[in-house]
Amino acid sequence: MQINLQDSLNFVSKLSLKRSTNALRVAGSYFLSRLSGKAQHSGLPISLSIEPTTACNLRCPECPSGLRSFSRPTGMLQENIFRKTIDELKDTLCYLLFYFQGEPYLHPQFLNWVEYASARGIYTATSTNAHYLNDENAKKTVESGLDRLIISIDGTTQETYQAYRRGGHLDKVLEGTKNIIRWKKKLKSKTPYVVFQFLVVGPNEHQIKDVQELAASLGVDTVGFKTAQIYDYQQGSPLIPKQEKYARYRKLADGTYAIKNKMLNHCWKMWHSCVMTWDGKVVPCCFDKDAHHQLGSMQEDSFSSIWQSKAYQKFRESLLRSRSEIEMCKNCTEGTKVWA
Repeated sequence: MQINLQDSLNFVSKLSLKRSTNALRVAGSYFLSRLSGKAQHSGLPISLSIEPTTACNLRCPECPSGLRSFSRPTGMLQENIFRKTIDELKDTLCYLLFYFQGEPYLHPQFLNWVEYASARGIYTATSTNAHYLNDENAKKTVESGLDRLIISIDGTTQETYQAYRRGGHLDKVLEGTKNIIRWKKKLKSKTPYVVFQFLVVGPNEHQIKDVQELAASLGVDTVGFKTAQIYDYQQGSPLIPKQEKYARYRKLADGTYAIKNKMLNHCWKMWHSCVMTWDGKVVPCCFDKDAHHQLGSMQEDSFSSIWQSKAYQKFRESLLRSRSEIEMCKNCTEGTKVWA
């Protein structure tokens, strides 16, 4: 993984004594749990993903938002749930990602919430398809204090880009990127740290070098190559790249495919991070796209009561006992990325 010194220093600058102490408590309880085989937990989440909305303007395959295939309700996050969550976690939370499913910029309050969290010293990030980064939104994005902007760009030509980003327009992605870079310079801002995220699939793997060159020419800070999650991968898929380095799956002797995950009976994510859906449901991680493992709701409870609840501890116990029995874990490689 490529580490940028400026971005790293920015993150470290936000590590107050309370945040650092909390992180040590969480890490300590995780390692004690692995050693003992019994779930123990101390502290509050270090990292949190919040879903502004499930709405999206694109129709990407292998994406519940794109396919409109959610079994859970769709909608937009309400202000009271957001503020309640941040106000409780502001002293201990280190990293806040405004993304789970959907396109964050479709929520009219999104950048206001980034500003709210940034003002409390939390490192903020989001992931976008960049179709709404017009001049006004680009300026507001830089002014909001957003620390990291992940832009999905899965092709360097329109033909390749739209093979996965169905309904998308590469020229809008490039225009939005240029707007962000221009406003960073105008406002003399070091943030956001701009990442081109390239989801490597069969139709675009020939453009891996091209996207690195494109990023450099635009002034993008780095490129991250992400492996694609395929739901029905056993018999293969045109989306699985031939370069195994960029695939979550390996081809077996009989021609079928298997996930590379060794399914070890532990998971750091279950100790240090979680996801909150647009309607306040707290779920264990980003692989639970339909919120099957709801462990609490911020509409009803405090975050600390959910995080330390018997239900959450029971879920962590199940991971230590047999992670392979949990359905959402069967297609997990903990979001593998290969950085440029």
